[in-house]
Amino acid sequence: MTETVEPQDRRLLRRQMLADDVYEAIKTMLMDHAIRPGARISIDGLARDFQVSSTPVREALARLESEGLAVKEPLKGYRATPLLSKDEFDDLYRFRRLLEPWAARRAAELIDDEGRDRLTAELATAAEPTSVDYAGYKSLTAHDNRFHLLIAALSGSEQVRSAFERTHCHLHIFRLHFDRDIGPEVLLEHRQLVAAITSGDPDAAEAAMTQHLINSMSIRLRKVYD
Repeated sequence: MTETVEPQDRRLLRRQMLADDVYEAIKTMLMDHAIRPGARISIDGLARDFQVSSTPVREALARLESEGLAVKEPLKGYRATPLLSKDEFDDLYRFRRLLEPWAARRAAELIDDEGRDRLTAELATAAEPTSVDYAGYKSLTAHDNRFHLLIAALSGSEQVRSAFERTHCHLHIFRLHFDRDIGPEVLLEHRQLVAAITSGDPDAAEAAMTQHLINSMSIRLRKVYD
């Protein structure tokens, strides 16, 4: 028997799809710098461009504010979050260097069959980017976030997982700079991390995560501030 969808449910579904579409469109503009970092964001202008009311635009901007990609200023509206400064970039990686190698070590110490399956399944979702714009590397960005959050969760510390999640570091880093050629390197390092954690080798897991972060900071992203 086919389940029917009530008219009210259909309206709610359409509204959600519309809000999601507007959110993705504005997020793409922010990630690709079509809306320049620090620039004002016109709610009315975006609503006209997308041919929608201001409501889904406001909803999208509230979501983007929670991700650190937009800032709401009293009596002024929204603007795009500025890019990370060199000091902010260094602080972010100091934070990650303190948190994530420990999380990888603990994940390896606590790993069980369910954890192995979750890591293996997440790794299987990874895909190399197809271009240097956000459309091309959106999938890798999403995987990168899920992967690091999963390792934090497998450490057994909800505080560590929550602390990492609040940084939204994957968005800020990919927004700074993305080189299509780094895709294979990122995925290779993720595979090495999975191998170390799933084998239950805490030393190897900690070392792999440390090297992964060093590579991200000093090799792949060095051209941003040089």
